[in-house]
Amino acid sequence: MAEVGFGEKIKGFLISPVETFQKVKDEDLGPLMKYFVVLAVIFSILWAIIFAAMASAMTAMMPIKMPFMGAAAGGLAAVTMFISYLILLIIGLFIGAAIVHIFVYLLGGRKGYTQTVKAIGYGMTPSLLLGWIPFIGIIAGIWALIVEIIGIRELQEMSTGKAVLAVILPGIIIGIIVGIAMLLVGPKIPNYPTP
Repeated sequence: MAEVGFGEKIKGFLISPVETFQKVKDEDLGPLMKYFVVLAVIFSILWAIIFAAMASAMTAMMPIKMPFMGAAAGGLAAVTMFISYLILLIIGLFIGAAIVHIFVYLLGGRKGYTQTVKAIGYGMTPSLLLGWIPFIGIIAGIWALIVEIIGIRELQEMSTGKAVLAVILPGIIIGIIVGIAMLLVGPKIPNYPTP
């Protein structure tokens, strides 16, 4: 089976994810990684530019100018953001897929970790393309979540309900754990005596 082209994948995962996941079902991780890294680099560059522009605007509004807050510092911050986002996206893909795959497995998905990585990686297409745009990034993130669910359903050959649970449950559980941790170790409000 011929490899699906880069542009065809972008269009497919944005507009017709079911058919596109069927086309990449037999791929190994190589084509996904080429695709994902290119989109992650683009996303990281655009996000770093947005970050640098916002930092520059905030610096310009400060009443006192500090010598370390000039253009060079903004450029350094942008490069740091770019590298950080790129590394976090790539590492996060594998860690996130591992967490989701635990739930995929518990819910009956037996097509392997590689299929879960592909579902999550390709499913992130909307976020990687549009997630750097303020406000539109929220809509892209929701669509990416839906595409990831479709990917799990198609590549793991699960029901839609089980795919939804496999993708959503890890976030809910992590949210609950973080919430409890914040309640247990979070900052305490001092109890000042009233006069």
